[in-house]
Amino acid sequence: MAIETTHVGSLPRGDKLSALLLAKDHGEDFDEAEFEAAVQAAINEAVQHQREAGVSIVSDGELGKVGYSTYMQERLSGFGGHIDRKPAKDLAAHPDLARKLSAIMGKQEFTRASCIGEVKLIDLQPALDDIRRFKTALAEKGEGTRAFMNAASPGLITAFQVNRYYPSHEAYLEALVAAMRPEYEAILDAGLDIQFDCPDLAMSAHTGYQDASEEEFVKIAAANVEALNAATEGLPKERMRMHLCWGNYEGPHDHDIALEKVIDVVLGARPSTILFESANPCHEHEWTVWRDADIPDDKILAPGVIDICSNYVEHPELIAQRLQRFVDIVGPDRVIASTDCGFGTFAGYGKIDPEVTWKKLRNLRKGADLASSRA
Repeated sequence: MAIETTHVGSLPRGDKLSALLLAKDHGEDFDEAEFEAAVQAAINEAVQHQREAGVSIVSDGELGKVGYSTYMQERLSGFGGHIDRKPAKDLAAHPDLARKLSAIMGKQEFTRASCIGEVKLIDLQPALDDIRRFKTALAEKGEGTRAFMNAASPGLITAFQVNRYYPSHEAYLEALVAAMRPEYEAILDAGLDIQFDCPDLAMSAHTGYQDASEEEFVKIAAANVEALNAATEGLPKERMRMHLCWGNYEGPHDHDIALEKVIDVVLGARPSTILFESANPCHEHEWTVWRDADIPDDKILAPGVIDICSNYVEHPELIAQRLQRFVDIVGPDRVIASTDCGFGTFAGYGKIDPEVTWKKLRNLRKGADLASSRA
């Protein structure tokens, strides 16, 4: 059985598409027909590139969204204004490095609203438009291809859209559970798998929740998983994925919370497939944490064996060696080869050259084939 390959979801957006997405996000005038045509063309091309690279489980690249963590602001009530993000703990001590990274990766120009009112679903149509575009691309470029679509978990939304309204974190989560479930159901009803982006379970310890103690953060993460489980109650676990990450930027990452502190929380989430960072220098060693964990039999591990912070193209042999660690833990039928994080999490932001993205994904397929031949 060949080990399947996938990636975390986001793919590089071109300059033209990024400009349109940012204009829409900022409430500026834009040509709706031009926007629709640009997004559909970009998704068509992305699906074709993924298929040509040998990706088994493809996505729409999140190309119709300005970013993975703020897109819901046009779909839900209760958000407004703009709040500047605190520097990540590891970069706060290195302002010169932060400026250099900004010059290389671009600025995060999207609107970062706060929760300032009651959160409710007001418009599901943007989600249905995302689904329609992706299904159109799959019909034209990837008939029969297994596919997934990203969605923000309730906890992710709380980490990026700071609570300025609800009396508690739990009350905010409860509102988001009800508001986001229709989007989750729509994705699954369309025949797509769903991936929940969950940096709130790791990265947010040194970003959005950096003022909390480690013990307090683990409690926050547990509440976030409880909310995710409530939002997906009754939905098929085997068609759900979740992504755990510490941030797709080339910082010191010397304030990252250790995997061993949150792994039990992560394993308590309903989605069957867990995608996680396992290629970057701060977390590659944590394969031993997975080895020593009590992993339920219904969990599938999708380790990131491709780094998305570097334009180095990983050798297939290195990819196969990284995969072998996890094959030895749960067997080849419960391993999917993936990437550490997304290649283009926000419009206009990212370091990886688009052509290098496809080279990396081609080698991911080659490395997975090597690992499969040795299993």
